[in-house]
Amino acid sequence: MQNLPVQYVSDEQGEVTSVILSIELWRDILSELETQHLLKSDTMRQRLLVARQRSVGVALETAIADLGLE
Repeated sequence: MQNLPVQYVSDEQGEVTSVILSIELWRDILSELETQHLLKSDTMRQRLLVARQRSVGVALETAIADLGLE
């Protein structure tokens, strides 16, 4: 992740209440949170590791047919 600027928003007492950041940084944060959530489950962790090692995908048409969604 790049060193992207973040702006802080303060209230009348000087307490930071919000931040303004780029959409790129926000999407990176959301992606990290989703990954952390998925890794909490042993089953999902194994599925992600298997998927990461997979070198061949499945065509959409094949997946639809395999699931009986035709």
